[in-house]
Amino acid sequence: MVGKLWKYASPQAFYPLAGALAPWFFAAAAVLGAIGLYIGLWLAPTDFQQGDAYRIIFLHVPAAWMSMFLYVVMAFWCGVGLSMNTRLSFMMAQALAPTGAMFTFLALWTGSLWGKPTWGTWWVWDARLTSELILLFLYVGFLSLHAAIDDVRRADRAAALLALIGVINVPIIYFSVKWWNTLHQGASVSLARAPSMAATMLLGMLIMALAAWMYAIAVSFVRVRAIILEREAEADWMRDTEAA
Repeated sequence: MVGKLWKYASPQAFYPLAGALAPWFFAAAAVLGAIGLYIGLWLAPTDFQQGDAYRIIFLHVPAAWMSMFLYVVMAFWCGVGLSMNTRLSFMMAQALAPTGAMFTFLALWTGSLWGKPTWGTWWVWDARLTSELILLFLYVGFLSLHAAIDDVRRADRAAALLALIGVINVPIIYFSVKWWNTLHQGASVSLARAPSMAATMLLGMLIMALAAWMYAIAVSFVRVRAIILEREAEADWMRDTEAA
């Protein structure tokens, strides 16, 4: 089983696989997103404290989760690339970064929209918000550093080192509400205790999170195929593929 999966570690083998799987993940993201929004915007009850303003969590929370998760996955691929010198690992990290940056920006933007009616301000230098902003800078820094170096192999390694150093910010984001006295509310969903929200709210939020996950996989597959095309343009297998 491991041997069968290992063959997809090469760009040549992964390129057609990514192309075949991406439409399925796009379809899953669309279906799950429609279901999640229907539950969140129409079926979920109105919150007794925040009214309907709370419904932004069905975008905000999945985006925040994905912003952290994708950075960890990106750093994982960077670590694999540095330790095993695999080209596809660096390509996957580069493909994930724009989507992670998009979800981080979405988390910050929707958080500001949520903060205005609940806190009375668009932004505060809260520990959670500030560390999430730093995460956006790390994503942008990763992409900018990679683009600034002409030699692709050197760019891969330099950006990978930045990603691995920056991963320390992820637990800071997650535990900031526990370590410091912040305006940001604590986690509504935890493995250590029962959820502090209605079951319908939780269901809608989890479905939206799954939709975001499917979307992230789909666009990353599409993007990594573009990166493979760019980097492997002179390879014999790519010429054969284009000819076919």
